[in-house]
Amino acid sequence: MGMWILEDKVLDRVPGTTRYFDDPERPQYAADGVHGLKCDTSGPVPIILVPQPSDDPNDPLNWSLLKRDAITLTLSLTAIFATALGPILAANTITLTFWYVTSFSRVAQLTGYYLLGVGIGGIIFVPSGRIWGKRHLFLGGTMLLIVSSAWAGGSGKNYLSMVFARIFQGIATAPFEAFVNAAMGDLYFVHERGIRMAFTNLAVFGGAFFTPILVGKITSTIMWWWTFYLVAIFCAACLPAVYLLCPETAFRRDSSLNLDMIDDRTKATHVAPVVTNGNEDDPEKLASDGSPSTSQEGNSAAIPTPSNGPPTASKSVPVKASWRQSLALFNGRKTDESFWKLLLRPFPLFLQPAFFWACLIQGLLIGWTVFIGVMLAEFFLSTPYWWDEVQTGYAYTAPFVGAILGFVIAGSLSDWTAKFMTKRNGGIYEPEFRLLLVIPQMIFGCAGLYGWGITVDGIVTRRYTYIPPLIFFALEVAGMVIGAVASSLYIVDAYRDLAIEGFTCMIIFKNIFSFALTFKAYDWFIENRTKATPVFNALGSVQLVVSLAAIPMYIYGKRIRGFYHRHDLLAIFGVR
Repeated sequence: MGMWILEDKVLDRVPGTTRYFDDPERPQYAADGVHGLKCDTSGPVPIILVPQPSDDPNDPLNWSLLKRDAITLTLSLTAIFATALGPILAANTITLTFWYVTSFSRVAQLTGYYLLGVGIGGIIFVPSGRIWGKRHLFLGGTMLLIVSSAWAGGSGKNYLSMVFARIFQGIATAPFEAFVNAAMGDLYFVHERGIRMAFTNLAVFGGAFFTPILVGKITSTIMWWWTFYLVAIFCAACLPAVYLLCPETAFRRDSSLNLDMIDDRTKATHVAPVVTNGNEDDPEKLASDGSPSTSQEGNSAAIPTPSNGPPTASKSVPVKASWRQSLALFNGRKTDESFWKLLLRPFPLFLQPAFFWACLIQGLLIGWTVFIGVMLAEFFLSTPYWWDEVQTGYAYTAPFVGAILGFVIAGSLSDWTAKFMTKRNGGIYEPEFRLLLVIPQMIFGCAGLYGWGITVDGIVTRRYTYIPPLIFFALEVAGMVIGAVASSLYIVDAYRDLAIEGFTCMIIFKNIFSFALTFKAYDWFIENRTKATPVFNALGSVQLVVSLAAIPMYIYGKRIRGFYHRHDLLAIFGVR
């Protein structure tokens, strides 16, 4: 029971558990019956590269760190404009109510239709991304963002046209919500993912809160439809960058290189590697640019080989694809699995405790955030403040600051806690170490929910000014970002082979849940004339229970991984 994590009773080695780093003064053993491992020795403590990069120069793990970071930055920037479409109407609720001569609730539902589109797109794009990779989806999504944003801007007074434009905007956003985080598993080793995944989550979830700050002023100056036209223009500017700088990140590598996916049943026929020092072959080191060295000196010791077979150093190294070749939309199938099986694959995972918990820890806070956004319009656009769209937009400065705060906390703690816990665990890394991020998520998220309900009621009675509710809104959003990072990192590290399906589950849950809230929660709130305090006390308590569920997930997480590795849900449902 290392670091209070219960060991699996059947498997000695459970997928997801790896030797993260070890004592540099002695050989680093990752498994039994060994050959050499590539490792990062750029720091004071050698870190075994998980997963192991192949010798193929087209393997994204062999690309320079600068190139990989450029891809991450480009995708994150485009994701900001895509997800900006979610809250783009938040500051314009009253404006559009008069424009369409309709109810406040129907305008709020326009956000719900966008979320519905994201959920639909997530379901459709999973098999495509699994079979043909992610590049065509990023490019197609960017082009659809341009078209659907221009469509929304030109919809005039046709409410139905705006509804369909919003649905297609959601579908266009889906590749960025589903695959940007999953691409981090393609591009980076375990020890490199934390800060970058915090950054991508900030782009996907936090960047959207900057949108209403600008939208209110844009609407006041050049009218609301230009908010959509500007998104179309910025996405059009991103399209060449996505095309030129973002090659395919999905790579079909030998399963023996996925050290975090090897278990007792596979290690006998797969690699059992080690990095050695002293008088033996030197380990592969990272080049100064952050990519694994391509030096052939001592390479035979670093190439994984079957324990019962001959060394593979004699195998020819594939030719590196030219830059022109890397621009192709497709570069081969990434799996031989059936399209229809892949389409249905995410749904059985809702029965797996780890995936269901990840959906709750991320999706509930996102849903509550959408609900707070609707309530903000109700409380600040009416008595006692009667704010216009500009002032309402500026109010979103608070949640934007909260998103930045969540990013800083998640980014600084994610890898540090993993390394600290791994050292305490004798160099063995467990994905459950990522769940420590739930602690700050619980503190900020629950405080934000409880505080928002109490203080927003105080606005009506003039007990509080508008400042306290906005501070608590910021705390709730900080918790949302931290929770998104925690759940994403845990799924990628514990179930990397199911990362795309896992993110799809989270996308389906959070968007359908938020869609339901935009349709029913506001009407229920108004019809029952309920005060915010008891409602958000209940929501905060639900969030507290879900956060505390991280304790049994931490203790039993390894056993859950082992159990569902032996009892494969996908195989049971016939979609493996």
